Amino acid sequence: MNRRTMIGIICIMAGLMMLFNLWNIIRFDWLCQQPWTAYIAPLLLLLIGVRLIISSFRHNRDRWLQRPIPLGEDGKRIRCSVSFGGDEYIYHGEPFHGARLEAYCGGIRLNLCEAVINEDEEIDIHTFMGGVELIVPSTVNVVVNSRSFIGGVGNETTAAVHRDTPCLHVIASNVLGGVSIKNEN
Repeated sequence: MNRRTMIGIICIMAGLMMLFNLWNIIRFDWLCQQPWTAYIAPLLLLLIGVRLIISSFRHNRDRWLQRPIPLGEDGKRIRCSVSFGGDEYIYHGEPFHGARLEAYCGGIRLNLCEAVINEDEEIDIHTFMGGVELIVPSTVNVVVNSRSFIGGVGNETTAAVHRDTPCLHVIASNVLGGVSIKNEN
């Protein structure tokens, strides 16, 4: 755990101790002799603790497990499923032949920036309370077909200008989840 998380937990514990004293669960009379410490201080400590914990996760976002690319039964198209976690798959010059990605209460990051994409390929995505982030090269076009229930797909890619440019067809089904598609930085 980092320092912000530890301080946040300490603030939450102090706020809970003050509330327990107010509700007569545990007595800390020596601590609550002023009127402001009975009502304002516990709420302030709880608020500070929660904000510190949330900000610690925002500052350390990249906690993805980098895994080898999982090939499916055909040996070409990748197939990966994530539950309650985050996995990252990065292509380093390998040919890309499509994918099926499933994220259930978790996330998948698929980096295709260095993938070899010579023809149209399909990426089939299913999310339930999770998300998928696709990072694609600027040399391909992206076409999105989505069915979403309380979720969606964000396509922030730029279209390639050549006619013979390969196309990635993204077919997404989202329930309380989403897909983010963007070009390499």
